Amino acid sequence: MHYDFLLVGAGLTNAVIAERISHFNLGKVLVIDKRSHIAGNCYTQNEEGIDVHRYGAHIFHTDDEEVAKYFTDHCPNCHPFINQPIAIYTDSFGVRHAYNMPFNMNTFVQLFEGCTTPDEVADKIKAETTACRIKHPRNLEEQAISLVGRTVYTTLIKGYTEKQWGRPCNELPASIIKRLPIRFTFDNNYFSDKYQYMPGRGGYTAFIFDLLRQPNIEIRLNTSYKDLLNGEDTFGHVFYSGCIDELYDYELGVLEYRSLRFDETYKYSKNYQGCPVCNYTSTDVPYTRSIEHKWFNPPEVESNFSIVSYEYPIEWKPGLEPYYPIGDVKNTELYNKYVELHKERNGDYITMVGRLGQYKYLDMDDSIRASLNTFNKFFSEFFSGKLNL
Repeated sequence: MHYDFLLVGAGLTNAVIAERISHFNLGKVLVIDKRSHIAGNCYTQNEEGIDVHRYGAHIFHTDDEEVAKYFTDHCPNCHPFINQPIAIYTDSFGVRHAYNMPFNMNTFVQLFEGCTTPDEVADKIKAETTACRIKHPRNLEEQAISLVGRTVYTTLIKGYTEKQWGRPCNELPASIIKRLPIRFTFDNNYFSDKYQYMPGRGGYTAFIFDLLRQPNIEIRLNTSYKDLLNGEDTFGHVFYSGCIDELYDYELGVLEYRSLRFDETYKYSKNYQGCPVCNYTSTDVPYTRSIEHKWFNPPEVESNFSIVSYEYPIEWKPGLEPYYPIGDVKNTELYNKYVELHKERNGDYITMVGRLGQYKYLDMDDSIRASLNTFNKFFSEFFSGKLNL
C-alpha cells in the first residue's frame, strides 16, 4: 500500500503533525512506533484508577496562546494544574530538610536565618556572589555560585545536578546553566507560564490518541523504520523523530545522552508525600526525584492507596531509552556532521523532528510549537512547488 506520509514515532511531535495533515485532508498517513504503545515519553497508563506517568512527570505549561489553545481544543477534559514541588536535602548532621521550589521567598526564609524580606534576601545573595569573585565561570559549579551564591548551590543544585549528569559539577560546562530564576515572592508555583494544565481521565495517552484518531491515519506499533524498508509498502515524505545517528547506523559515531530508570512501588497511604514531585538534592539517596502520580489525576479521583515512582539517572548506551541530549561541544559538533550527512542523502525525503531527531530537549509546549511550525513550513514549500511527493 502507498502512504503519502510516514511518521516514525508515535509521540507528541508526530501526533500533532499527523493531526494537521488529516485535518486539512492532505493525504494518507502511516504512524509507526517501535514501542508497544503510542504517546512516546508522555505515555500514561491507568493502574487501578491512577494515571501513572511511565516516563517521568509531564506537566503542560506555556505562554504561547496558540499552543495552549491547540492543547485545550484537543484535550477538552484537561484541568488547571499548579506544580508545587519540594526539595529534600540532608545536611552534614544527617538531618533532612524540605524546601519549597522554585527558589522563592519561602525557600530563602528557610535557608537564610534572619532573612524575612526580599531586600534582606537579595543582599544576602549579593554578598555571597560577590565574595566568590568569579568573573568568568569555567564550569557549572562556578556558574551557579556566581548566580545564586554558595548556600543555594550547595543545598539545592550540586547534589541533584551531579546525580542527573553522572559527573562532578566542576567537570560540567557552564553553559548548562545559563540562568537561575529567583523569585522574591512567596509563590510556590514552579512555572511562571500563563497556561498550566493536566489532562483528565486517561492522561496524555488519551490526549495523543485523540490526535491520532482521525480519518486517513493508520497506526502500527512494535514496528521500526527499518522493518518497513524491507516490506511492500511505499511512502511519500517521512517525518522521522528517532535518533539521527541511529538512522545512519552510527556511521560517524554515537551521540551521547543521559537515560533514566524508574522503580515503582505501591504505598498504602492516601497521601504519601504531600505533593506530586519531590527532588532529592543531596547524594545520600541515589535517585533524583520521587513522583506520587495520584496528584496528577483530576480532583474528583480518589483512592485509598498511592503509586510512587523513584527516578534514577543512568548512563545511556544503545538499547536504552535516550532522554537528555548531552549538548556539549563534542556532541554538538558530531550532531552537526550528521545534519550535513542527512542533507546530502535524504534531506528532500526525510524531515528530522523531535528531541531525538534534532538532538535537543523539548518541553511539551516546545514540541507542539515545533510541530506546528514544521507543518506550516513544509506545506508552504510543498504547495509552492519546492517539494514533491
